[in-house]
Amino acid sequence: MSGGGQVSRWLFPDGHRYARFVPLLLVLTFVSGLVDAASFLGLGRVFVANMTGNVVFLGFALSGVAQLSALASAVALAGFLAGAVAGGAWRREAEPGGLFASLIAFQALLLAFALAAQAAGWGRYAVLVPLACGMGLQNAVVHRLGVPDLTTTVMTRTLTGLAVDPPGPTSLRRGVSVAVLAAGALAGGLLHAHAGVEGVLGTVLVLLLGVIVAARSFSARRPADGGLGEPG
Repeated sequence: MSGGGQVSRWLFPDGHRYARFVPLLLVLTFVSGLVDAASFLGLGRVFVANMTGNVVFLGFALSGVAQLSALASAVALAGFLAGAVAGGAWRREAEPGGLFASLIAFQALLLAFALAAQAAGWGRYAVLVPLACGMGLQNAVVHRLGVPDLTTTVMTRTLTGLAVDPPGPTSLRRGVSVAVLAAGALAGGLLHAHAGVEGVLGTVLVLLLGVIVAARSFSARRPADGGLGEPG
């Protein structure tokens, strides 16, 4: 069995229709931490993945807090929503697992555009908009899969459930999800310090390409039960 299959069985011992995507969702969670590190540290204190924080930043900015831009927060929110709407509407009746690779490929294209805009010096909004759209698209993909406790961005409810519910596989999934997001943010901060926004976004692009390749492999060799019996 592949390492990804072992992770899936570890986090979903009772199985789940889309459990084969668990390792990929953890990579996307790591990506969320990286992208928010790039946007917050390099694009002027704004989030493109964590919309809860971005809404709060918008309120702070409107109150006149220095170093926060209401326009940047509003643009990020609008971009995120646009990406989420597109991801939710595209082939709405299709099986989500079959759409996963294609939708993440669109996210990778948006990320590549953001990276090119950063390298060319086109300004903050030319980078911010495609990043936010891509993260909205990612959230739409994850929402359509509906794998419990692996939202890739939303941690407030995850932490609440971790504290309130009794220990078990659910707690393990939640703990891993929080840890992976934190690890992504840490890695993003370190990368930004040494390689800037371009270094962070380049790393994200490589990770997304890996996710696409793996997802296409899952689709090509999908197990009969669609669950934990992952390809070798």
